[in-house]
Amino acid sequence: MTRKLGRTTDHRMALLRNLASDLIIHERLEVTEAKAKELRSVVDKMITLGKRGDLHARRQAAAFLYNKETAEDNSVIQKLFDDVAKRYEDRQGGYTRVLKLGERQGDGAPMAIIELV
Repeated sequence: MTRKLGRTTDHRMALLRNLASDLIIHERLEVTEAKAKELRSVVDKMITLGKRGDLHARRQAAAFLYNKETAEDNSVIQKLFDDVAKRYEDRQGGYTRVLKLGERQGDGAPMAIIELV
């Protein structure tokens, strides 16, 4: 069962797509703990697609992730398949790490850092 994060299905999927794309680009994000834990499974699935590396996996990843530009003028898909997936060739899952930070100043929400291992 997935966390609903207080959003409708469409809004939640858009949020996860956006966060997954950003995590692949920046390799580290600071979000609430619930979002980080939910994002972990999404990004692990994307990296697994990247490790498969075939055309069908590339199209599946492109259908989910937003096509943002990275700092090197590459697309998110290109970075996922060329850089990130190569890094985890010998690793069987567990590509992300969630570190708890404490509570946010304004509303006391538990915050966390999610990063690629």
